[in-house]
Amino acid sequence: MTNRRRLIAPVLRQLAGDPLGLGRAAQSVRSEELTPRTSTADRVVQSVCPYCAVGCGQKVYVKDEQVVQIEGDPDSPISRGRLCPKGAASEKLVNSPMRETKVRYRRPGGTDWEELSLEQATDMIAERMLRTRRDTWEEENEDGQPLKRTLGINFLGGATLDSEENYLIKKLFTALGALSIENQARI
Repeated sequence: MTNRRRLIAPVLRQLAGDPLGLGRAAQSVRSEELTPRTSTADRVVQSVCPYCAVGCGQKVYVKDEQVVQIEGDPDSPISRGRLCPKGAASEKLVNSPMRETKVRYRRPGGTDWEELSLEQATDMIAERMLRTRRDTWEEENEDGQPLKRTLGINFLGGATLDSEENYLIKKLFTALGALSIENQARI
């Protein structure tokens, strides 16, 4: 087919019954043969976009335990099926070959990263939290009034945490004696 005929074919298809160019007139020979990734998925999982505090609903299409497509969820009262460019591209966040999937740690003064097990990293964080609490604990002020606090631990939560996660975080850090507990969604 010549280039001229390729350019005329969509116009003829429009004139033949698709005046707005929304259906068959907008399709090429190649696009007629394509199958949407969403139609081949094994299952669809509802999720929330991880990028900001809006919490747009997403439909995550999974095939062979791999994410193949992410689209806006039309049933979401927040986003009504719409996603911003970052949310629409979040499938790349999941499937990127550059995504870190292991805990990496660089010791103070070190120049190289080392891989740690999740258990070892969790133990290191817990030990540091308990040491900081112990070293910065204020039982009472100079007048003997009870304080029972630490100013050495602060928390700033991410905007994608839901109400239940924020509730548990607030409980945990209050129990540790922290006073500065904040969430990015309020900033």
